[in-house]
Amino acid sequence: MLGLRTGEKLEKYVKDYVVFDLETTGVSPLTDAIIEISAVKVRDGQIVDEFSTLVNPKRRIPYGASRVNGITDEMVADMPVFEEVLKDFIDFIGDDILVGHNIHEFDMKFIHRDCEAFFRLFLGNDYIDTLPLARKCLPILGHHKLTDLATYYKIPAEGAHRALNDCRMNQQVFERLGEELKNGEKPLKVCPRCGGTLKLRNGKFGSFFGCSSYPNCRYTENIANETK
Repeated sequence: MLGLRTGEKLEKYVKDYVVFDLETTGVSPLTDAIIEISAVKVRDGQIVDEFSTLVNPKRRIPYGASRVNGITDEMVADMPVFEEVLKDFIDFIGDDILVGHNIHEFDMKFIHRDCEAFFRLFLGNDYIDTLPLARKCLPILGHHKLTDLATYYKIPAEGAHRALNDCRMNQQVFERLGEELKNGEKPLKVCPRCGGTLKLRNGKFGSFFGCSSYPNCRYTENIANETK
């Protein structure tokens, strides 16, 4: 919803929300443009509706961006510009709480910028960023990218870096983080050899837990042994 103030960043689980994600021409909210926006509406923990569209940024998409998300100039040539798309997105989200991964430092800055530029108003929806939430709930993980969380929770990560696929993936992640919050934060996983902290790592043969004291301690543990 548009208003005279921006929404607040929350750190909690809610059962009704909208997960959203952007793909952009680059990483700067000052100079880059949105080329895809997607969202999934959730009621009582279940997806009930979806929104997704490519966007014509009125500029060429850098090769580096296309290499990450697979979106090319040809794909967006006949798509609407973001001012039109943003109106539809705002109608879709209503006054729901927004959820996304790293949205505090990235996606919300693009959205706030364009709401102010196009409408001279601010997006007033409160929002929850799953990145700091995951860091709080899962301190045992060495990294907290969305794909890292999907691997940890055994959620399929095919199609990552396209907005709608990331929304669907993050919706499942957020539900699992909600369970972590309800059950209390997990204690740090301790190395049985040296007493150091075990962290989730990615190796040639998949994910595993390794001692944070490496190389002094080389203890490892198969992720399949982790009890959730």
